[in-house]
This record gives sequence, structure tokens and C-alpha cells, in this order.
Amino acid sequence: MSCRDISALDDLLDVMARLRDPESGCPWDCEQTLETLLPYTIEEAYEVADAIEQRDTEQLVAELGDLLFHIVFYAQILSERGDADFQKIAGRITQKMRKRHPHVFGDVNHADAAGVAGAWEAGKSDERRERARREGRRASALDDVARALPALLRAQKIQQRAARAGFDWTDIKPVIGKVREELEELEAELEGGASSANTALEAGDLLFACVNLARHAGVDAEGALRNATEKFENRFRAIENILADGGKTVAQSNLEEMDALWCEIKAEES
Repeated sequence: MSCRDISALDDLLDVMARLRDPESGCPWDCEQTLETLLPYTIEEAYEVADAIEQRDTEQLVAELGDLLFHIVFYAQILSERGDADFQKIAGRITQKMRKRHPHVFGDVNHADAAGVAGAWEAGKSDERRERARREGRRASALDDVARALPALLRAQKIQQRAARAGFDWTDIKPVIGKVREELEELEAELEGGASSANTALEAGDLLFACVNLARHAGVDAEGALRNATEKFENRFRAIENILADGGKTVAQSNLEEMDALWCEIKAEES
């Protein structure tokens, strides 16, 4: 890290401290807590992801800056509470990265990326067991999968952890069968006039099975759904534009007309 980099980081830390100054700081910043910041941090992380997907380097620089500011914000709050500070946070992750990369900072050799990944997972497993020991409980293969993750992403990570432990189908056919089974159960609930609670449970089972199918097919469920949603959005906007060119709105159209336009738009994409 260059002196210029250190100066920029010091400047950011100073800005954060001044924003949180109880006498002369920003009232909004002074009111924030770890909990109130969380929704904004999640939003910033998604904005980083969006900039990467859009291949917008300038926007990515801006969004990474926003995300870094949130990290500094959390560090400042922890420092005020006497729990930690930015130096401790940076030191902890530096120590972890050195420990997790003995093939770079030590004398361990790995033949390829797969070997590195295997050692990484083994290291994380050791850390989970040690944390469970400190907390006086039994470690689980599912420990430390964050509950705040998007539902599809968390489902996939939970499934991956269970699979590493040996709890998984070895063939994709029973996975497809499970999706069909869950769909049939949802259909049965709907046809039987099920309560909204039961319907939600069956819908959740179907979604979980679909994530499992995507995983077995080598597809990232979160990314696949995001792409499908974007595709739907683009097609719907195209329908709106076509209708507007004809002097109509969606509300003035009907499903049959819009469905025909949808099929035309889809055919043009092929």
C-alpha cells in the first residue's frame, strides 16, 4: 500500500469521525447504530453487484466507495463503544488471509485452484468448530450461513454445505422428481382451498426444490432469477412502448393483446 493510499484512508477515517462528532457532527450520522445502518449496507452491496454486471467501471468505483464508507462507519461506532476500531478490523482480516493462504505466506503447496479451495473450506470448518467450542455447543456443517442473505442464495449455500457433508443426491433425476412432487403438493393445496399459511409452506418447498435443481445443473439460482427478472422487465417495457406508440396504455389493453406482443418480442430475441 502506498503512502498516498494510506493518506486517502486516513482522510476517510477522519471524515467519519467528524461526522459522528456529538458537538459538530451530522445529526443523521450521529443517530445511526449498527442496526439502522444494516439495510443501507445491504443495498450498497447490491449496487456494487449491479455496477459489476453492467460493466460500468466508473459506477463501480463510486459504489465501492459507498460500501467502504459503510465499513468505516461500522468501525467508528464500534470504536465509540470501545469494542473495536478500524485497525483491529483490518488487522483481523489480514491475519485471517495469511492463515488461509499458507501456500502464499507459508511453505504449503497446492497443485491447483481446486486444492486451494479444498484447503480454504477445511480452514473455515476448523474455525466453525472452534467457535462452537467457545460458545459451548456442537458445531454444525450449516454454521455461519448468514440469515440476512437473499433467500435463494441462502438456500443454495445451505444445500452446498449439506452436500459437502454427504447429504445429497448423486444424480439429477431424483432432484427433478422432487420438483415435480413439490409442484403437485402445491397444486393439491390450491385445489383444496388451502389456507394461505399452508400454501406459503408448499410454495416455499417448491422454491427450495427449484434451487436444488439449479445447483445440480451447475446454475447459480440467485443469478439465474436475477437474469430472468431482468428479461421480464425488458420485455414488459417493450410492451409498454409498443402500446404507447399506438396511443394506448397497459391499463387500456387486455391480456390477450399483451400476450401476443410478448410472443412477438420473444420471437425477435431468438
